[in-house]
Amino acid sequence: MSQVEHFDTLILGSGQGGKLLAWHLGRAGQRVAVVERQWVGGSCPAVACLPSKNEIWSARVAHLARHAADFGTTTGPVTVDMAKVRERKRGMIEREAAFHVQAYASSGAELIMGVGRFVGLKTIEVQLNDGGTRTLSGEQVVVNVGTHAAIPDLPGLRAAEPLTHIGALDLDYAPAHLIVLGGGYIGIEMAQAYRRFGSRVTIIERGARLMAREDADVSEEMLGILRAEGIDVVLNAETTSVKGRSGKHVRIVLRTTSGEQAIDGSDILIAAGRVPNTADIGLEQAGIELDDRGYIRVNERLQASAAGVWAIGEVAGSPQFTHVSVDDFRIVRDNMAGGDRKTSDRLVPYTLFTDPPLARVGLNESDALRHGIAARVAILPMSHVLRTEATDETQGFMKVLVGAKDDRIVGFTMIGPEAGEVMASMQTAMLAELPYQKLRDAVISHLTFAEGLGPLLSNVPARAAE
Repeated sequence: MSQVEHFDTLILGSGQGGKLLAWHLGRAGQRVAVVERQWVGGSCPAVACLPSKNEIWSARVAHLARHAADFGTTTGPVTVDMAKVRERKRGMIEREAAFHVQAYASSGAELIMGVGRFVGLKTIEVQLNDGGTRTLSGEQVVVNVGTHAAIPDLPGLRAAEPLTHIGALDLDYAPAHLIVLGGGYIGIEMAQAYRRFGSRVTIIERGARLMAREDADVSEEMLGILRAEGIDVVLNAETTSVKGRSGKHVRIVLRTTSGEQAIDGSDILIAAGRVPNTADIGLEQAGIELDDRGYIRVNERLQASAAGVWAIGEVAGSPQFTHVSVDDFRIVRDNMAGGDRKTSDRLVPYTLFTDPPLARVGLNESDALRHGIAARVAILPMSHVLRTEATDETQGFMKVLVGAKDDRIVGFTMIGPEAGEVMASMQTAMLAELPYQKLRDAVISHLTFAEGLGPLLSNVPARAAE
């Protein structure tokens, strides 16, 4: 073992929450080191959030170009140059990497590129990417190593070398027929994007509906949106075997309610969940316990079982969104300084960047039923929002849940244009614990999608007589 170098704070992984913490503590005068094996800014700017939304936007432009005549603009034949799509995405990634390098330099935090593994309490040995070894310790240690795509244990699947979201976001061609295994959020986003790039697309979902965590009406609406664009969706389908190689030819054999079925395609994308990056990094050497799913066991303050060790982001079992990792940073930052912030205190929203997008904050009807929370429900079709008269974006709906015994908003779901932006208004009202009438009677700018919140909340049923 090389001589141990001591730091005030040592962070394993440079994901969103970890790097923000490093920069903050570095600027505050601490000696900070961040160990990162591959991506300077973590996965979000390199292979996940930003690259996916970059390519989804390119796909939306292609879709709008094909439908330009519907709005009075005549174009010629529309083709997609996937090499250019990839070039645009890579340019964004390069800008992000340069920003992160500069941010580390200006903060004083040291970025160490290499593979880190715990070799003792609060001590990490790093195999440096450019050769050599360093051994580091910290008064405080933060684990921020994230997750990776799960590859189901199916006959022939690994041999087929399937795409995950990382590979799918770096193709310079549109697959002739992309088969997506998994009808969750990542699979749906990528399926729609590649359909718009010109691929034939089939989604295979083993469950009875897409996006099982959503209400049935939300899943059904999204299913209709995807099928309207020509995406094939096979539900209640268990994949039994895979033959061939992704990028050339593959055959997926399914067990369905109507019997065995085989689907031939050119490429496979696996979108079947995430696995924490906790294997083989020596956590047992550091006294860091895992939960029964393999995530680091933390309390509500994001403290791990070992004294002086924290965990941030997906590896801590936090909801798998970058904005949650940012909030994890704030919690750990404040708690390191003697505060008492908790993960239970937050209201977590999320947005699925399909077109139209899906956004939700708080409870849906299924959640309310499961937790025994009585709520009043109101729904407004997007076709009833006046803005859609100008844009023709009538797919989807808004849905709100209001407490049965008080007038506070407890949940909001929207499939519709700018759903994430509209949701932020509802989230603000929920955080302020405003009675729904305050937002219902607000003067909202005309002609906006958020204007639909007024008519939506006007549909909330009156409280039952007590």
